Amino acid sequence: EDYLELRPPPPRPEYDVVCIGLTGAGKTSLLSRLCSEGSDGIVPTTGFSIKAVPFPNAILNVKELGGADNIKKYWSRYYQGSQGVVFVLDSASSDEDLEAARNELHSALQHPQLCILPFLILANHQDKPAARSPSQVKKYFELEPLARGKRWILDGSTTDNMDEVKESFSHFIGLLEDKDIEPVRI
Repeated sequence: EDYLELRPPPPRPEYDVVCIGLTGAGKTSLLSRLCSEGSDGIVPTTGFSIKAVPFPNAILNVKELGGADNIKKYWSRYYQGSQGVVFVLDSASSDEDLEAARNELHSALQHPQLCILPFLILANHQDKPAARSPSQVKKYFELEPLARGKRWILDGSTTDNMDEVKESFSHFIGLLEDKDIEPVRI
């Protein structure tokens, strides 16, 4: 009598990812929703927290670093061992905060431990009236010249549309999986 042998599913690959962005960008809320945790009572992350975020084809061990000024200066201590970067920005923030976020993203993109890694940049809070579109953010952040030759994705996000956020992460996981790809020779 034939019976199906029950094998455990193959282990999903795990990737260590660092998540950065200014306080209030929405990092914790997005990650909590991705882990199907409630998002009430979320307080700004002090120091850092680590979450294992499950996706169908991978598990991301996301090290989320608090965005307050007194923590930001220590961000780079936590970059070691990262395989990808998630950068969350508040697309509805003041020009001043956007400028600060831009400076942080630029220094991350140029940081020796991060510059070779894939980046997922989320222009969060797209549901707010003052939100700038991803294309406005891309222009304002001058991503084209800076990130040329790097693997990065810039998407809009909001905790109201987690399907879209999961879609962004699944593209990002695609970049993480492709790290061994040879550069194309023409």
